[in-house]
Amino acid sequence: MSLYGILDLSLWQVVLAGLALTHVTIVTVTVFLHRSQAHRALDLHPAASHFFRFWLWLTTGMVTREWVAVHRRHHAKCETPDDPHSPKILGLGKVLTEGAELYVKAAGNPQTLLRYGHGTPDDWIERRLYSRYTWQGLGLMLILDLLLFGVYGITLWAIQMMWIPFFAAGVINGVGHYWGYRNFETPDASANILPFGLLIGGEELHNNHHAFPSSAKLSSKWWELDLGWFYVRLLCVLGLAKVKKVAPKPRVVAGKGNIDMDTVRAVVTGHMHIAARYAQEVLAPVTRAELCRSKRHCRRLFRRTQRLLVMEGARLDERARQRLEQVLAQSQTLETVYQFRERLRDLWERTTPNQEALLNSLQDWCQQAEATGIQALETFSRKLRSYTLAPVP
Repeated sequence: MSLYGILDLSLWQVVLAGLALTHVTIVTVTVFLHRSQAHRALDLHPAASHFFRFWLWLTTGMVTREWVAVHRRHHAKCETPDDPHSPKILGLGKVLTEGAELYVKAAGNPQTLLRYGHGTPDDWIERRLYSRYTWQGLGLMLILDLLLFGVYGITLWAIQMMWIPFFAAGVINGVGHYWGYRNFETPDASANILPFGLLIGGEELHNNHHAFPSSAKLSSKWWELDLGWFYVRLLCVLGLAKVKKVAPKPRVVAGKGNIDMDTVRAVVTGHMHIAARYAQEVLAPVTRAELCRSKRHCRRLFRRTQRLLVMEGARLDERARQRLEQVLAQSQTLETVYQFRERLRDLWERTTPNQEALLNSLQDWCQQAEATGIQALETFSRKLRSYTLAPVP
């Protein structure tokens, strides 16, 4: 056997092989662990599911039940002291550099596994091999890397071992709750790191995911790319997967002016989209019109104000609340559109089973909005009347 292994590849060929192998691991995490197991957004054929389980055992040593439980706990306790890996609580540096350690600590909590680990594989091979001999898979991977790639094998194996702890446990859990752009005003600080989900299989679109956790598709805007969704669709074409859920998205029906139960369902189910459109179509133009005196003044003031207006109340600290009150006190029009936004949010956050009450509340909201004399609000209200849910692809 050559010093460079059975395959006898050049350095650049080994680099490409390493990228391919780590890419399979990323696809396994995003498609199998995240979208299928943790959030039940798609069903996988047993053959595909078992391949992913075997690959996880071979390249990460992660146990499906543990990963799923830790991730579900993150969503349930997001950015509280009970969140396993919140940069808001623990600091960005700790989550970036010690993400794997935080995962191991949370996975070692029996209560976490009991409460959040339900519905994961529990067959013979899971109990007797994958969950019981986690490090043996990594050892087998090391042997295979040495045999196939020779002296490059140990470096390739080390990169494979660091890939998921750094990108998934560190970058997504850390940077994804610290920096980036937001399409949706979720109660947490989740952000889309990049609009092109290539390197981490679409997980870069983290704010989209927190807005619609049970969606198999993570992209929302037409210019966003979710590579994981490409693999999901490919598996569907091959008969190896079936999509169960995607994010609901309201659409406009031309000529529809009456508010009915279909409108209510579109507003309540697609409320994240409705809130984002309200911020863009009402809050933004009204803020510019009311507070801007010059282009330079407007840019500076708009950046400071817009964030306060769209932010969830629970995320505002005392200083931010005071600033918001000062801004609203400067303009009755701005105060009005802000209060209408709060009333609209209250409508879809209600837990009442009385659909008729929701219908009446939405009708009242639209009638009163259209009587304010605020053009942006009136236009939005008339558009709201025409909403229905887009069919699921």
